[in-house]
Amino acid sequence: MRFGTVGALLGWLLIFLSIAMLTPIGFSLYYHDGTWPVFLASGAAGLAAGSGLVCLLAPDREISHKDGFAIVGLSWLAAAALGAMPFYLSGAIPSFLDAYFEAMSGFTTTGSTILPDVELLGPGLLFWRSLIQWLGGMGIIVLSLAILPVLGVGGMQLFQAEVPGPTKDRLAPRVQDTARILWGVYVLFTALQTGLLMLAGMNFFDAVCHSFCTLATGGFSTKTASVAAYDSAWIDGIITLFMALAGINFALHFRLLTGNVKAFFSNEELNFYLGVALFATLYLTLSTVLKGTFETWLQAFRYVSFQVWSILTTTGFGTADFDLWSPDCKILMVVLMCLGGMAGSTAGGIKNVRILVFWKFTLAQIKQLIHPKAVVAIKLEGRGIPKEVVRSVLGYLALYMVVFVVATLIVTSQGVDIVTGSTSVIATLNNIGPGLAEVGPTRHFGLLSDPAKIALIVCMVAGRLELFTIAVLFAPSYWRGASRPKWRWQKERREKQV
Repeated sequence: MRFGTVGALLGWLLIFLSIAMLTPIGFSLYYHDGTWPVFLASGAAGLAAGSGLVCLLAPDREISHKDGFAIVGLSWLAAAALGAMPFYLSGAIPSFLDAYFEAMSGFTTTGSTILPDVELLGPGLLFWRSLIQWLGGMGIIVLSLAILPVLGVGGMQLFQAEVPGPTKDRLAPRVQDTARILWGVYVLFTALQTGLLMLAGMNFFDAVCHSFCTLATGGFSTKTASVAAYDSAWIDGIITLFMALAGINFALHFRLLTGNVKAFFSNEELNFYLGVALFATLYLTLSTVLKGTFETWLQAFRYVSFQVWSILTTTGFGTADFDLWSPDCKILMVVLMCLGGMAGSTAGGIKNVRILVFWKFTLAQIKQLIHPKAVVAIKLEGRGIPKEVVRSVLGYLALYMVVFVVATLIVTSQGVDIVTGSTSVIATLNNIGPGLAEVGPTRHFGLLSDPAKIALIVCMVAGRLELFTIAVLFAPSYWRGASRPKWRWQKERREKQV
């Protein structure tokens, strides 16, 4: 791992985020909320730090796999630190740890909040809160690959470390072009949803913020009551549609938009994803009606379908408090939290493709026991799954359980009950937002202790980067052979001598 390369590229990231930090100023000035100086100060601090790193450190022309892990992992930690500054400097969140929790929840599209009343933030901070979710949804590194030429060399190492899923779809020979395609689809859907929400009665500000947080599957709302505050079936339906779209692999969206309909609808993971949502919707609708949670079938279907897609795609918006539903319904909702969306989507969770691979591996093991001499192939989409992918999936699931148990032990050791403790970990590790009990859909995370919040912050970034990218940074062998930073003036002197 080369500190010069890592530091220089982190500097470019801070510069980009500092420029992005200027966009809420327009809303702050328009609504006269008085927060624009905070964004100027935070942006200036980030620009100074980023420029200092870029000017002092010289990156190598190639990025190794070790560099990729460090750049991606540290980028999210640095982004959250810079993103927390407006919340902290404005006084809206007096504790920097709480501000960092909120910012990390935004960038990782978790949606868990420490705020009991988000509307006290004001438009400028509310827009920033939504913007960081939108930037984090497709990935700040993927965005950087799309717009920063300095990341053009060795960019695949960064793409592989950040994009979710056991395998990565390359839509073009150059990874920068793939990143631009993915972001192009992302922007298109965001603009389309914004227009539809405005037609349904939302004002421009709320429509933009909710579109940002829907396509990012983040779930931060401009209202404390979330989407329930609008009490509109049309708004519920539009957001449900786009949550479902956001949970689908964006590479599949691109293929559909370019006319490859067969590749879209024949995808095995997509069919599994839609099947899970259909089963959960039917079961929960039936259960909530029979148990008197909702009075009519239509009412039950409206609220259940919204919550199913909100939780399955790990968005976390709310129109109903599912913590008040019957135990079997709550168990099913927790299962949906863990499943998540498709690989290559903005959704969190384990990902449907991993569940499919694990299920096929289990069936293959059973067949192998029945017919010991048989050669049983594990296939997905009609093609054999490489053994390294199967090993990766099994390793991920094992590491997932270890992280879940350890984090739950830490949180529950701080005096919270087991339902609150376990579901707070599930909510943050899968980047969902709400859990159950004290961190339920109508509650917040602000009452948890500082050690519990730190553990959940780690869960957020580990879940967003799918565990391994963060796990390797804790391996002692990773740091062996790390090189000293290369200073830019030394590199320029050597180039002149040559």
